[in-house]
Amino acid sequence: METAIATEMAQSAKPKLADLVQKARAQLAEVTGLKPVAVTAVSKDHDLWHIRVEMLEMSRIPTATDVLGEYEVLLAEDGGMVRFERKRTRLRGAPTEMEKE
Repeated sequence: METAIATEMAQSAKPKLADLVQKARAQLAEVTGLKPVAVTAVSKDHDLWHIRVEMLEMSRIPTATDVLGEYEVLLAEDGGMVRFERKRTRLRGAPTEMEKE
């Protein structure tokens, strides 16, 4: 019985995926001063969460020519940002690599 309670407590202490994604968006916006547009990928390896976030780097008219930056954010288990890196930039209206295939 104690094992089941301990397991349940450990699981409830783990942050939910949606909470981690929100933390990544908020922390990246805070350090870059940019507006998050979309989360494009989430994965986990070992103790770190890898979250890809598209950020609005330059707003233009028409909006299809907005410049978006794709960032990879690494979060620790507790949701604290360990590192971030801009991977690439693209125009909002340009197809992504996945759309080209």
